[in-house]
Amino acid sequence: MGINNQNITIKKSTTTKINEVDFSNLSFGENFTDHMFECDYIDGEWTNAQIRPYGPISLDPSAKVFHYGQAIFEGMKAYKSVDGAVWLFRPEDNLIRLNKSAVRLAIPEFPKDLFFDGMELLLNIDKEWIQTTEGSSMYIRPFIIATEPGVSASPAKRYKFMFILSPAQSYYSGEVKVLFADKYSRSASGGVGFAKCAGNYAGQFYPTKLANDAGYQQVVWTDSSTHENLEEAGTMNVFFRVGDTLITAPTSDRILDGITRKSVIAIAEKAGYKVEIRDVSVYEIEEAAKNGTLLEMFGAGTAAVINPIVSFNFKGNDYDLPKLENSYASIIKKKITDIQTGKAEDPFGWKYAVRSI
Repeated sequence: MGINNQNITIKKSTTTKINEVDFSNLSFGENFTDHMFECDYIDGEWTNAQIRPYGPISLDPSAKVFHYGQAIFEGMKAYKSVDGAVWLFRPEDNLIRLNKSAVRLAIPEFPKDLFFDGMELLLNIDKEWIQTTEGSSMYIRPFIIATEPGVSASPAKRYKFMFILSPAQSYYSGEVKVLFADKYSRSASGGVGFAKCAGNYAGQFYPTKLANDAGYQQVVWTDSSTHENLEEAGTMNVFFRVGDTLITAPTSDRILDGITRKSVIAIAEKAGYKVEIRDVSVYEIEEAAKNGTLLEMFGAGTAAVINPIVSFNFKGNDYDLPKLENSYASIIKKKITDIQTGKAEDPFGWKYAVRSI
């Protein structure tokens, strides 16, 4: 089945930036390919779908995204095998979550056919930017913003959807030390914590800066009511290994339903690890650290896949985790990345072959 591009206008760039990029030394999310996809919501329908050269967009200063924060996004990755085939990892899950975020922020949902057609056309056009070296991928950022002019406090009637592409290398942030939150919250019950909306991330920056100033790389967020249950690590879902049991918090209206999170759980269960999805108390984890049964902590998300945590601080006390030869984190990360890059079979049906044009 081919890509239906009859309703997508394509204007290709007459030049390329690809030769200006050092693919062996990429900073995450700072380089973008030659083209982008955009589509506008006008008079109750998504229209004006086009792929054009990457560049600035024009918005009225009163566009509602600037004043009332109607902005949502997703993070995805594409991989290229040595034979030139391009693959995506669980892309339909990203679309489902994008539209869940849209509903929560009173933004019109984006149609599935146009989502896949636009993304795959764009990936075909900028295919040369996807590298085949170890750890390389193409980061895909779909997003929707409110573009209707006016400062009345109401949902917009006009929106813009876009795809932009950024080449990426294997992500490694070094040894991560975290601070358990006991004052600030990422989200609250009944709020928008489960949505990938821009404001969730803006609200994290200040408490994360305070943690950075104190010598920690990230904050592990706790529930807003009691600050006693551990929920997310920075912008990632968080896992704890106590003994031989892998524990993570259940999703809720406070916690993002991470696609990597779901993949970690499925891989762990298939490998025969004991997995518990339940509330995780800060006191339980502190006690496990004290008695030596806390063996691992790690974050799970699109950019890093899995990011090990080497120590945490709770109420002024630091706790170091042991260094393990064959950690669950390293084993599970390899299994996921091997599926993503085609080095291993995909028993889950997660890989999606990008159609060619």
